[in-house]
Amino acid sequence: MFDASEKPSLEHFNVPLVIATDESVKEYGCLVDDPDTFDIEIVRWPAPGWRPIDEGTGDEGGYVEGTFHGNWKGDILYGANEAVNGNYVLGWSTDPQQASADEATCPRDKVLLWHMNYHPDGGQLFFPLDNKPFVVPLALPGDDLTPDKVVAFWCDGSRGLYIRPSIWHEGIFPVEDNQRFLDRQGKVHARVSCDIGREFGVYLSVPLPAKVTS
Repeated sequence: MFDASEKPSLEHFNVPLVIATDESVKEYGCLVDDPDTFDIEIVRWPAPGWRPIDEGTGDEGGYVEGTFHGNWKGDILYGANEAVNGNYVLGWSTDPQQASADEATCPRDKVLLWHMNYHPDGGQLFFPLDNKPFVVPLALPGDDLTPDKVVAFWCDGSRGLYIRPSIWHEGIFPVEDNQRFLDRQGKVHARVSCDIGREFGVYLSVPLPAKVTS
């Protein structure tokens, strides 16, 4: 991890907010009612040449699961994924040069997002354990990611969100101080990343409302 102050001050690009419904998320994945009966997709290993991968091989790694924690500390949002032993700085609620990890210096009505990634080896399920609202930024597959392709989905906390393989995303953004999720994802955990600030000179401003009316 790093200190937020290591990142520069940049302009903000506003990300549209959409209420997560079965219809609105269908291009990206689906909403999940019962994680115990839901299987994630595992993608077969790509063939390096013209000879195909043998049937029944290349997709046997299975999945891992654990608890994903989203924790606000002052102005900074941290993520911890026990499934893959990952610890992250997900974003901040104000200019990173001014952001405090000790106390909130401004309303947490947005997350300034610096990074997104996708997993080509499998899907990923986030299922809320605390029944609280949360927000997830997503973009459709393709390495030509640009800020205008990102959409933020607001979830009311009653259902989980499944993200298909190769969907751009970041960790879960809790509306309250902290939140826990069941995380289930491909065991290989291949990851392709985009440093939004470095590539585009902006941070993605993701709205973080406690309530949304249709």
